[in-house]
Amino acid sequence: MAVSVQSPPARLRFGKFELDPASGELHQNGHKIALPPKAFELLRALVEHPGEVVTREELRAKLWAADTFVEFDDSLNHAVKKLRQALGDSAENPQFIETLPRYGYRFIAPVDSARVPAPVVTAKPAPKHRGTTPAIVAGVGLLAVLVALLALDVRGWRSRLWRDVGSPPIRSLAVLPLANLSGDPQQDYFADGMTDALITDLAKIRTVKVISRTSVMQFKDAKKPLPEIARALAVDGILEGSVQRSGEHVRITVQLIRAPTDTHLWAESYERETRDVLTLQGEIAQNVAREIKVALTPEESTHLSRARPVNPLAYELYLKGQYHYYKWRSEDFQKAIEYFQKAIEADPHWAPAYAGLADSYGWLWIAGALPPQEALPRFNAALQTALEIDDTLPEVRYTLAASAFYYRWDWDEADREFQRALVLNPSLVEARFEYAWYLSCMGRFAESITEAKRAVELDPLSVSANLALGSIYSTARQNDQAIAQLQRTVELDPKDSRAYLFLTSVYEQREMYEDAIRELQLAMTLWGAPPEELVGLRRAYEASGAKGYWKWQLSGAKRRHASYDMAVAYAHLGNTGQAVAELEKAYAQHDWQMVQLKVRRTWDPLRSDPHFQDLLRRMHFQP
Repeated sequence: MAVSVQSPPARLRFGKFELDPASGELHQNGHKIALPPKAFELLRALVEHPGEVVTREELRAKLWAADTFVEFDDSLNHAVKKLRQALGDSAENPQFIETLPRYGYRFIAPVDSARVPAPVVTAKPAPKHRGTTPAIVAGVGLLAVLVALLALDVRGWRSRLWRDVGSPPIRSLAVLPLANLSGDPQQDYFADGMTDALITDLAKIRTVKVISRTSVMQFKDAKKPLPEIARALAVDGILEGSVQRSGEHVRITVQLIRAPTDTHLWAESYERETRDVLTLQGEIAQNVAREIKVALTPEESTHLSRARPVNPLAYELYLKGQYHYYKWRSEDFQKAIEYFQKAIEADPHWAPAYAGLADSYGWLWIAGALPPQEALPRFNAALQTALEIDDTLPEVRYTLAASAFYYRWDWDEADREFQRALVLNPSLVEARFEYAWYLSCMGRFAESITEAKRAVELDPLSVSANLALGSIYSTARQNDQAIAQLQRTVELDPKDSRAYLFLTSVYEQREMYEDAIRELQLAMTLWGAPPEELVGLRRAYEASGAKGYWKWQLSGAKRRHASYDMAVAYAHLGNTGQAVAELEKAYAQHDWQMVQLKVRRTWDPLRSDPHFQDLLRRMHFQP
């Protein structure tokens, strides 16, 4: 029989280069390129596996002997740098070597091989062995190959085969902010938008807890070890990666990591046209579900694969709107509205842009930055259009629930729509803590606290979620728990004035005015209040005690034309008639704080008043 002697290694060609593994040389257009030995070994390791991820651990095993002491990270980074210099390659816009941060590298250029023909010799047929079937021989051969792969840990086979043996399943995930590899900081909005979209799609998988945007964005550009981040977010899996945009094309690279052990489980790169980016995000979510061994329901699979092509200009404008929306400032809500409106002009049939527009008007109303007679009609018009286009979006159902709760006071519809939004996206944390607040205002305190705690689990570093839990404890008249929770919230962000204001309210309810003044002055300092205003509060209290405190509050509410706040002050001053009169004005203005009328302790002295009882009935509360 004819037997081929082992062929010499193939020459590997890519671009203008040719790699000769036998001679250990790299040529460009026939000219030898000088490469340090480790850079050459690195190139060979990558080129021999084009399109595949070669992990840093695999490169460590291949390039350095186990008993060699070396500063691995510095040495590998130096080899990569030298190799890129020789190839004229760029880390930001690679033609040959793609970096997967903290994971490994991938050779992305096409590779052709040219093998030198090997000599052919003739050999005698091997003697037949009785009793050994071809199947057994094949099995023994396969076993031998597998043993060799495991023993040598070729290309990380040992870790690939054993990495999940005995490991608990991943059932909680954090998507860290995708790195912007465009080299242009002005493109951050696009990378942040891709991060948001991945969070949203993964959150549709009901058996996986997905940490919300607010908490993960705190780790943008952070250099903390992944196990430390995982402990802060209470997750067992982390998805991280990068996004690079070039013209109408988008490349996304993601990697999945078992966080407590920093074990890399999976990595992949995707490249699509911008118009197909929504489909791509659903594809990534499905691949992650497969890697963590989660069985998707038919409904979840449908939601993740349902995305239609998107108008690239509309999508870009929408992402810019989102970028400003999440800054949570009145001026940025106005900027978000401009971008959402432009997105609608580019694609009048895209529901998310209308939902973003409705939410922006809603927050401007709640913040008092836009009068209700201006904000609410625009809010409702945008919401209705979003519902007509796609009433299955969880964000749209959540906005509809908020409309029923804060504006129309339709408690049954609000309950139904909050639950519907959370069925569609169990990790939609805004819907979760708003639903908790709704339950609190209905007097369903046990359910409310459960939902609020769930919101904090989904967004542990979010001031808003933690504030909601503290406020709900206060409404449930669990004051010690409220104070403890709100003090923890202050620690999350000492520069956020809201926690101090909530603490002020709790101390007011307990008539602990020294503490209330301290917290209120801290909030006012953060607002930049003039010193004389801070002094005026202290003097009013020292002169007349609680009455002086509430007269000072009443004066401020009158300057702001804030009827609800005036009613609170009148109630504490014992002026029931004026309190009810101002509540009537707040009712006519659809003040969002009116939803607390049934449960807020401030109104206890008014509950026997016929006018107050009539107000409760008109708001569809039972007196």
